[in-house]
Amino acid sequence: MDAVSIESQDLQSTRVVIIGGGPGGYEAALVAKRFGAEVTLVERQGLGGSAVLTDVVPSKTLIATADFMARMDSAPELGIRAAGHALRSADDVASTYSVDLEAVNSRVRALAAAQSADIRTRIEREGVRVVNGHGRLDGPQRVVVRPEAADGAAPDAGDAAEEVLDADVVLIATGSTPRELPEARADGERILTWTQLYHLTAMPEKLIVVGSGVTGAEFAGAYNALGGEVVLVSSRDRVLPGEDPDAAEVIEEVFKGRGMTVMSRSRAQSAVRTADGVVVTLSDGRTVEGSHVLLAVGSVPNTAGLGLEEAGVRLGPGGHVVVDRVSRTSARGIYAAGDCTGVLPLASVAATQGRVAMAHALGDAVAPLDLKHVSANIFTAPEIATVGYTEDELKAIGTAYVVSTLPLSRNPRAKMTGARVGFIKLYAHSVTGIVLGGVVVAARASELIFPITLAISNRLTVDQMAETSTVYPSMSGSMAEVARLLHQHRV
Repeated sequence: MDAVSIESQDLQSTRVVIIGGGPGGYEAALVAKRFGAEVTLVERQGLGGSAVLTDVVPSKTLIATADFMARMDSAPELGIRAAGHALRSADDVASTYSVDLEAVNSRVRALAAAQSADIRTRIEREGVRVVNGHGRLDGPQRVVVRPEAADGAAPDAGDAAEEVLDADVVLIATGSTPRELPEARADGERILTWTQLYHLTAMPEKLIVVGSGVTGAEFAGAYNALGGEVVLVSSRDRVLPGEDPDAAEVIEEVFKGRGMTVMSRSRAQSAVRTADGVVVTLSDGRTVEGSHVLLAVGSVPNTAGLGLEEAGVRLGPGGHVVVDRVSRTSARGIYAAGDCTGVLPLASVAATQGRVAMAHALGDAVAPLDLKHVSANIFTAPEIATVGYTEDELKAIGTAYVVSTLPLSRNPRAKMTGARVGFIKLYAHSVTGIVLGGVVVAARASELIFPITLAISNRLTVDQMAETSTVYPSMSGSMAEVARLLHQHRV
C-alpha cells in the first residue's frame, strides 16, 4: 500500500510495523503515532539500538572522558597546579592524573542503559506498542515476531509462541554489526570489536587498533589520551583516508605527537591470542604484539534472515537495503532507514530517514533526503566536522569555486583555552558566492559546523555569513572571518 492509497484512509486504521528500535525506528514510530496510526515496534536488544547501547552514546561518553585528559595537556601553559605543585609538562599531567577504566566503563554502560530506558518511556507514553523479539517479513504486509527477552535471551517456554502482525506499512531499521576478518575473530577478551570495549576493567597495556577510518581513529585517539600505548594499523597512506586531506594530516600529526605509533600502508591479515596478549600479522609478514586488538574494519548490515528478498525488497551487493531519497524500497509499502541501507552511517541520518519514511508513507509532504545538507563529525581531539561538497567533488562536477582556510591559532579564544591546532575551511561558488562546503578542525567542531550547515541548507552567500554579528572573543568569530576572506569586491 503506497502513500496515495493510505492518504484516503482513516489513519487510525493504518497499521505500521517497525523492525528495529534504533534512531531510524523510534523516530519513525513517533511520527507515525503523531499521524494517528496504530504502531508496533519490534526490537530484540533495547530501545535506541546499537546507536545508544553499543555505538554512538557509549563511544562518545568514553571519548568525553578522554577529551578531558587530552585538554589537561594544556594545564602547564594555563598555569594549573595540582597537589600543591606546578604542572610543567604533559608528563607531569600523566603522573598526576590516572584513569580508572572500570569506573569509566561502568558510567558508560549506565548512561547508555538510562538513555535506552528514556526512549522506551517516551515512545510507550506516545502509545507505541513495543515487542521484544526478532522480526522477519512473511510477505510484504506481514511480520512474524519470535519473542526474545530484552537482553536477547530466549524467553520462557510458555511465552515462545510467534506473533503475527499484519501491516499496511513496514519499516526496516535493523542497523549493522561490526565486521570481522576471516582470520581475526573477536573473542570479547583480547580480540575485540567496538561493541565489546565497554567491559574492560583495566587499561590495555598496548592496544592495537586495526583500521584507520572514523571508528578506528576515534578509539585510537581516545585510548591514547587516556594514557594507553596505542598502535594504529592503517592499510592506506594516511589516517582517515576518506576525509579532507588537510584535516586528516592534522589528526595524524597530533596522534604521533602524543606518542601513538601509526603504521601506514600496513594491512592486517590475522590476529591470534597468545598466553598474555595478541599477535597481529600483517599481509607482508610483519607482526605486531600487544595486549589487546580492536577490529575497526567496517560493518555488515543486519539484513540476513529477515525475509527481505522473498518479500520483493532489493538488496545491494553488500547486503544493504536499496532505498530512494524518501526511504522507499523496491517493495510496495516497505521502507528502510539507518545503517541497514548503507546511505550514510550516522544516527542523525537514520533518524531523518525514519521520519521521512513515515511522513511519506502516511501521505504528508516531505523533502527528500539531501546528504549535502548533512553535517558529520569525527570525535577525535581535535574534532573534524564537515558538511557539503568536498574539493574533490567540486572538481569532479566542474563547479567554479573558491576556497579559504583560516588557522585557529589566530583566534583569540583559541589562544585563551590553549588550543594549538585546527582550522576552518570554506568553499563557495566563485561567481555567486553561495557557500558550498566547509571543514572545521577544532575542539567542539561538532558545535561550530552548524553555521556552515545553515548557510548551505539555505543557500546563503559568504557575504551574508561575513556580515552576521559574532561574539568577541569566540571561536565562531573565525566563521565570519573566513567568509570575509572570500568577499569579492563588486563595483
